[in-house]
Amino acid sequence: MTERWPRLNRQVRKTYTSTKMKEPMAETHEFELSLTAEVGAAFVPFLKKQLRKARPLVKGPLSEFSVAVVGNRRMAELHDQFMSIPEPTDALTFELEHDGRGRVTSGEVVICLPVAKQKAKELGHETRIELLLYAIHGMLHLCGFDDKNEKDFRKMHAMEDRILVALGFGPVFAAQVEPVPSPASSRSAPAPMPALRRSTRPAAKRQTTMPVARGGRKCS
Repeated sequence: MTERWPRLNRQVRKTYTSTKMKEPMAETHEFELSLTAEVGAAFVPFLKKQLRKARPLVKGPLSEFSVAVVGNRRMAELHDQFMSIPEPTDALTFELEHDGRGRVTSGEVVICLPVAKQKAKELGHETRIELLLYAIHGMLHLCGFDDKNEKDFRKMHAMEDRILVALGFGPVFAAQVEPVPSPASSRSAPAPMPALRRSTRPAAKRQTTMPVARGGRKCS
């Protein structure tokens, strides 16, 4: 693939780009945030405001972050293209550029509005909070977090809730977790799972090296 992936931010007419801000960490980096919406444009101002607040809470050199809100059809196409699963999922995260140490400096998360609406209804909170959770999940992947094993899974989702509490929304992920399954069941799932599941076990056989333009990695 020769074209820089993804290009949703150039395909959607309505684009929101934040002003730059400094990250108050040991390493300071300018941070450029952009959001687009094929659907759910009304959620974009909220997401932009909260993600600008969330970024300083996470260490790392990520300086360019884009979020695309899509519908079921578009998400199913992307899920099929990159993970060979022809159905929508909640979020897909893409690494775009890296620094000399291999750390992500630019990336994008694609989040699915219909999936967020359904999950928010099931769990009894607002759709906008579920979308924010998906976007934060993608940001954490780009900042070095992962959920391939139980220890990392718990650490990553604890960080998601820590950020949501700091933003004033309270824990979202941990409040609705399922009992930990037996080790045998955690090994039996043959396909990678959606990015966010209300479970305390890591995804089975998660694929984190799907081909992305410029040598980037896909983190589901």
